[in-house]
Amino acid sequence: MEAEAAKLIGAGLAAIALAGAGVGIGHIFGSYLQGALRNPAAAQSQFPNLLLGFALAEATGLFGLVVALIILFVF
Repeated sequence: MEAEAAKLIGAGLAAIALAGAGVGIGHIFGSYLQGALRNPAAAQSQFPNLLLGFALAEATGLFGLVVALIILFVF
């Protein structure tokens, strides 16, 4: 296998983290919405947890994107 082909395959595998981040963010917001509809009084107290979960899931996706771009353009 040529080095260029291996580089493209590696960048594609690293980009899979973006799909996982999308699924994670959807799950976080869906669970928050489900909990807020069941107990509207507790929704406001859980909002900081929603933002923390969103930030952590998004950071995971961004790390995967950075790794994919490093593989493509640095090596």
